[in-house]
This record gives sequence, structure tokens and C-alpha cells, in this order.
Amino acid sequence: MVRPRSHEAHRKVLLAALDLFGERGIDATSMDAIAQASGVSKATIYNHWADKEDLLMEVMVLVNGLDREREEIDTGDLQRDLVAVLSRKPPGEFDAARTRMTPSLIAYSAVHQEFGQAWRNRVLEPPRECLRAILRRGIDRGMLASDLDLDFAIALLLGPMLYNHIFHLKAGTQAQQDLGPKVAEAFCLAYSTGRASRFGSARASRGPEKR
Repeated sequence: MVRPRSHEAHRKVLLAALDLFGERGIDATSMDAIAQASGVSKATIYNHWADKEDLLMEVMVLVNGLDREREEIDTGDLQRDLVAVLSRKPPGEFDAARTRMTPSLIAYSAVHQEFGQAWRNRVLEPPRECLRAILRRGIDRGMLASDLDLDFAIALLLGPMLYNHIFHLKAGTQAQQDLGPKVAEAFCLAYSTGRASRFGSARASRGPEKR
């Protein structure tokens, strides 16, 4: 099936912008340059995107896989569901381009703070909402305590993932690939009601702690 011309033009602009942003930097890349590199007129580009930041946002959404439909995760196993969210990876086809783009994106976001905030919200909100749904379901099913602070729990789950990514990015090394399962396991060991009840039983059998 032949793709509609507008869809092909849209894709060409995204890929051309991605290459130029990574090669020249975001500030140094003009819409004229993107039009020339993509072979799509600037008028057509502005029919698809309001401005360069609008285009930049969609480029980053594409290369990070945020345009993919999120499937409902409910295996019945709390730890497995958490691992599924924490271990999600962006599309491998854009690994090299994403690596080139990231330093430029960080620099641009530091100067253009409104865009930076919008980008952080766009990146962090989908996994936050997935985790929130999983944790609420865990509470409803008695797997987690009813008074669990959801925001704090989400911070505990995502914090190590962000640290792992940012620390290795600054150090120029590869991030640890299997951190998601370890984070999910540590969280469940600490907060699942089954674990809590075992701690309670063990403590009761030992009697009161000495101080």
C-alpha cells in the first residue's frame, strides 16, 4: 500500500530534523535548513508544526518511542508488572541518533526552560501513570498497604532509573541494562504486604527489640 504523500513528507521532515539537530545542535538548526534537507517546503512544514520547538518535541517523541501505544499491563504479578514498565526501552533503530541528540537537548532545555519542563513532563508522565495504575491495583488486591504514599513510591521506583541514565550519560559510559528488575525486586521486598507480614511474624517470634 502506498503511503499518502503528506505522511511521507511528515516522516522526511522528522528524520531530516533529527539528523540536523544531532549534527549542528538545536539552536543552530533553522527551519530553512530542515526544509532544504528534507525536500519539503517550509510552508508545508509549518502546516504540520507551529514552530521549531513543536517539531523538536515530536522528533524526541519519535526517537524515544513515546508515540507508541502503551499496552495495559496486568499479569497479576506486582513485581512482573513493575519490571515491564521499568525495563521498557526506546526503539533501537534510533539509538545512535538519540545519543547524538541528547547533549544538544540537555543544553537547549537548560536555556529554554519552558520547553525543558514540557519535555520532562512528556517523558516522565507516561511511566508515572503506568506505575500509579499498577500500584493502585496492588493496593486494591491487598499486595500493598492501603496507606502507601503513591508519589513517594513512584519516586523510589523511577529515581534509580533516572540516576543510572544521567550518571552514565555524563560519564560517557553505558547505563546498566538490568537495573529495572533489581529496582522492582527491591521495592517489592520492602513494600509488599507478604514481605511485611513475614517481617512482622519474625519480629513477633523474637519478642520486643532491645534498645
